[in-house]
Amino acid sequence: MEQATRDLQMAEYAATSGFPEWACFIAQQAAEKAIKAVYQKKGGVAWGHSVADLLQGLPADCRVPTALLKQARNLDRWYIQARYPDGFPQGKPGDYVDREDAGDAISSAGRILQFCEGLLAGH
Repeated sequence: MEQATRDLQMAEYAATSGFPEWACFIAQQAAEKAIKAVYQKKGGVAWGHSVADLLQGLPADCRVPTALLKQARNLDRWYIQARYPDGFPQGKPGDYVDREDAGDAISSAGRILQFCEGLLAGH
């Protein structure tokens, strides 16, 4: 969970430093790591990188809100698209990703981290 928090901080830094595509990817990574921390605490094994799939695979007692699943799906698009030049029809990711995208990704990841922190704290 500590690394998830650091990743989210790095996403914020990337966004304010003019690298919105990297901010989106790192925000996705922060959410993924936070969820995997929950799996670890509950003795589960988490495979894959889809934030939405990871959330849906949590035990039923975790009760993932529908709105959080939507944010997770939005984050999932940044796992590949924000990093690779063939993720878009032409150009590079930096040509397509902007500060608003980065802000949305960071906000979504922040909500997922809060959700996971609550689960880790037993709430």
